[in-house]
Amino acid sequence: MRATLPETFQSQVQYIQPSPKFEQQPDGTIQPAAFPGYTVITPPWADDSQNGAVYTHLHQYQQQILDKLEPNLLIPVPAESFHFTLADLIWASAFDHAQEDPAFEERLNDCVAESFLKSEASVQGEKPIYWQIIGLFLRTRALGVCLVPREQDSYDRVIQLRRTLYQNSDLIALGVEQQYNFTAHITLGYFSEATNGADGDRLSKALIELNNQWLESDEMHDVGLYRAELRKFDDMTRYYREPDWATLEF
Repeated sequence: MRATLPETFQSQVQYIQPSPKFEQQPDGTIQPAAFPGYTVITPPWADDSQNGAVYTHLHQYQQQILDKLEPNLLIPVPAESFHFTLADLIWASAFDHAQEDPAFEERLNDCVAESFLKSEASVQGEKPIYWQIIGLFLRTRALGVCLVPREQDSYDRVIQLRRTLYQNSDLIALGVEQQYNFTAHITLGYFSEATNGADGDRLSKALIELNNQWLESDEMHDVGLYRAELRKFDDMTRYYREPDWATLEF
């Protein structure tokens, strides 16, 4: 996958920017900025009893990244929030507009539940869905790991769920944008203001060395997808739901 090639890190480090999803306070501390929205994800690690081993490994890897990079360059997300994003739904200005409707959340949940029900026949199966972590994933404002499906069936079932959600006309009417580009990833942290003075050569070298851990490992690190849930977030550190919100078992 091109995202994990050394030349990709070398070319992309020059474009990294501080993420607006975290803000430096007057006392110097970094706090998450308000960034509310709704998404369909697997249960975060705090609520996931199936992926403990791989998330423990990711947490250790996250700490290695922090130790390797220049101090305060990366703002780590809480490990208990680690998750696999299946379909982002609504955020930013679209979220603000949606809040003008007091019944929006209930309508959104009903629409997602409808899509879950409609997709059951094509996304549920006897075989588990596994996506394998293959390397580090550098984005303009964030750092994570990217994943690929272990087999075609795992890919097809995720894509079918996304298609059912994004083609739901009632969801579109609520402001959900259709998104057909999909790069499976788990975010580990966001870049801080310190990126403005970062040494690009040093950073790309560190990222290549960190990425080599995945390339040189003989061990498979799979994330199992067992359940899809509608979740809400107020910022990039916590994803929560009400007990009666829509869920789908794979």
